[in-house]
Amino acid sequence: MTSGQPTSSQQTAARDIGQSLWQSCIDQLAQELPEQQFNTWIKPLQAEVQDDFSRVTIFVANRFKLDWVRAQYSSRIAAMLEKLYGQPVLIELAITPRETVARPQYVAASSESVVIEEAAEIGEDRALVPPKNRLNSMLTFETLVEGTANRMARAAAMHVATMPGHLYNPLFIYGGVGLGKTHLMHAVGNRLLEDKPGSKVLYIHAEQFVSDVVKAYQRKTFDEFKERYHSLDLLLIDDVQFFANKDRTQEEFFNAFEALLTKKSHIVMTSDTYPKGLADIHERLVSRFDSGLTVAIEPPELEMRVAILINKARVEGSEMPEEVAFFVAKNVRSNVRELEGALRKILAYSRFNQKEISIALAREALRDLLSIQNRQISVENIQKTVADYYKIKVADMYSKKRPASIARPRQIAMYLAKELTQKSLPEIGELFGGRDHTTVLHAVRKIGGERQQMTELNQQLHVLEQTLKG
Repeated sequence: MTSGQPTSSQQTAARDIGQSLWQSCIDQLAQELPEQQFNTWIKPLQAEVQDDFSRVTIFVANRFKLDWVRAQYSSRIAAMLEKLYGQPVLIELAITPRETVARPQYVAASSESVVIEEAAEIGEDRALVPPKNRLNSMLTFETLVEGTANRMARAAAMHVATMPGHLYNPLFIYGGVGLGKTHLMHAVGNRLLEDKPGSKVLYIHAEQFVSDVVKAYQRKTFDEFKERYHSLDLLLIDDVQFFANKDRTQEEFFNAFEALLTKKSHIVMTSDTYPKGLADIHERLVSRFDSGLTVAIEPPELEMRVAILINKARVEGSEMPEEVAFFVAKNVRSNVRELEGALRKILAYSRFNQKEISIALAREALRDLLSIQNRQISVENIQKTVADYYKIKVADMYSKKRPASIARPRQIAMYLAKELTQKSLPEIGELFGGRDHTTVLHAVRKIGGERQQMTELNQQLHVLEQTLKG
């Protein structure tokens, strides 16, 4: 072998870093773009990264989507890759080859879903057809890390999976991006098929349901549409907030909803907010959503984040020391998707440099992320961190509950928000459930005064401040 040629281990490491680079780009875009835009245009993209990282070829399902991605997103993707890699990266767009099995792929996916969406029938190009039920067999109850943040939702989902058509119908799961809502839905479908293989199950994103309604309109195939949706034993539908302002879609979903409940089939839905918080959805549909059981998934608490990192590292064939997992978990707090992105960076960095995973290596691998966090301490991050520390729910930060076990952490979070952000008292009050600025001022003065006199409180605040500052 010529001395200038990379070894096979170096090539493997380069591919790992290439995969990490692309996935980090996707993870960042998921945080910055509106969820509907991300799910429609970015999430289905596939990419090949050149071993020297000089070029990224992005594969798009058809000509229409290629033109749209080029016009609307290519410059943003290029800028993001340059920011992550540290130097310019050439972007090329291409239509997905029909024979895709032999081609290595870095697939843009997330913990929320790795289901391949059908390509819209525009032009002659089509994506690979997914399984009929669209379930991802990797997303099961066994691969879901349980914690206080998702315990109630998991228990309800498990009940539905073992006794569909009975209690909790419909089951409505809500929470922020990347918290595991879709994982739970796939787990329900996979468990039901494991117990009753002949069941008719379908997982679908709300956007695909909208597309199916449009196609049925265009082709006058509503009989086939109804046969598909009204005959299911279990319908799993993601992100129902996307039905907003789509009257005919809402009407068809209402009809499917009624038909399924009548035949004692089960419906599980997810959304980014609770039913009554949905905007531009018909009242009769909202009342149906709210007629079963509604459960929330909170951002994962510290111990749960640590367990997720250790488990996922093990799945990747690596061992992450507990102290490293704690370091990462303290600095990546918002959702599971960001945790996975951080883990991929650390594993790739470890393999490429042939170094053991340590806090020093993690700090180096995540230096860009840590730098951004140091500059951008938000009130939301403060609320999550304080809620984690005092083991209360994030929702308690802006609820009207007043027991001391909740009121005290809330005052501490208000104090930190005033100390660590540029927000005004009225702005902070608004972010704590619309409270008056005088309430915030009282909290700031109270905690500030007690900090000078109470050693234990001062120590707790010091730990919280260090955690928030990275």
